[in-house]
Amino acid sequence: MRRPIDWENPDFYDSDKLDQELRRIFDICHGCRRCFNLCESFPKLFDLIDDSETGELDSVSSGDFKPVVDACTMCDMCFMTKCPYVPPHEFNLDFPHLMLRFRAIKNKNGDVSIVQKQVSQTDRNGKLAAPVAGLTNWGTRLGNKFTRSAMETVAGIDKKAALPKFHGKTFVARAKQDTPEVNLDAPASGRKAVLYATCFVNYNNPNIGVAARNVLAKNGVISEVVYPKCCGMPKLEHGDIAAVAQNAREIASELLRWVDKGYDVIALVPSCALMLKFEWPLILPDNEDIKRLSSVTYDVAEYVVGIAKNVGLADGLEPVVGGVTVHLACHARAQNMGPKAAEMLRLLPDTDVDVIERCSGHGGSWGIMHDNFETGIKVGKPVARDAIEKSKGVLVSECPLAGSHILQGMERLQEDKDEKRVKEEAPHPIEILAKSYGF
Repeated sequence: MRRPIDWENPDFYDSDKLDQELRRIFDICHGCRRCFNLCESFPKLFDLIDDSETGELDSVSSGDFKPVVDACTMCDMCFMTKCPYVPPHEFNLDFPHLMLRFRAIKNKNGDVSIVQKQVSQTDRNGKLAAPVAGLTNWGTRLGNKFTRSAMETVAGIDKKAALPKFHGKTFVARAKQDTPEVNLDAPASGRKAVLYATCFVNYNNPNIGVAARNVLAKNGVISEVVYPKCCGMPKLEHGDIAAVAQNAREIASELLRWVDKGYDVIALVPSCALMLKFEWPLILPDNEDIKRLSSVTYDVAEYVVGIAKNVGLADGLEPVVGGVTVHLACHARAQNMGPKAAEMLRLLPDTDVDVIERCSGHGGSWGIMHDNFETGIKVGKPVARDAIEKSKGVLVSECPLAGSHILQGMERLQEDKDEKRVKEEAPHPIEILAKSYGF
């Protein structure tokens, strides 16, 4: 279980009290060390202690804690998969939310870079980029030495990091013009779902949303598309909790109007589903709208698997030649719902499905920065190696950013090989299901 985030309490921003909590938890981590291989935060912490005068935390300066915090990608995997001291254990250890508190104090003190703030303005960036998508994608593509070198120098965005493309026609715009025909003979006919588009699907990859609508329509589900604004995950990464709370209230108000009409809520990207289902209720624990929305929100793979288990999927699925390797995203695993993307793909007939259940190392906007990109590649190296060794016909990831990052890791491992086994793309699992249906 996780405790609510006490961000509206003035003590939350007290630097001395934060330091006491950092030392309490860091000392527990020092004595345990089960998380040594998850990310860079823990090796940095343990090296800091081991190299100190006494070899214990008491001789480490609090001023040296910042690199430990900066290395955290907030993937939640230490909390979900490793730590034996999470609540209700009396140690009450929640490492990711401790890192969030550190960043929240930095944000309150104005100690967040302009670049971090601008990158987190996903709606503004998407609206500005969409009308000139071709020019934007030309400027941000790998290999454009002039623009990417300038971005690295000015903004600190690594010139080797793959950046998401923009589309001139958003998912919301496409949905208004094209409504898929609903299969009234499907076992799930009569269901209704509203798709929370997410900033990434709306501006960067509408194909995920189109595939989801087609799969749902094939299975008798009427769908509508709604996108009031970003869920706030990019702002959460640098500790702007108040902005996240405001977005949560506005989005919940819009989505609950559909819930009142009998619609389920589906989030198309795991990070956003995690926000709606878990993070928002921890940030606004007394908000009844947030609680109600959380209880009716599903990850898209979770929703499809639910249909399959309860009433069965519509006929028409075809095998995927060569099989599928599916990377389970950290923020999907953090939803504590089981490996739903793998379960969904195993519904495909005569299709071998392999699973990679480890962090890709990307960490959202964290992974594109020059200070972090090579670290992210290193953390994701086992995933890239596993993807090459499995060598299925298709590689997919629930997280689109993780997918492109894995492909870059695979390219690194294959640089000196004559026969390269690197995929051109790593689509979302729902896109593979849509293709299997013939869309």
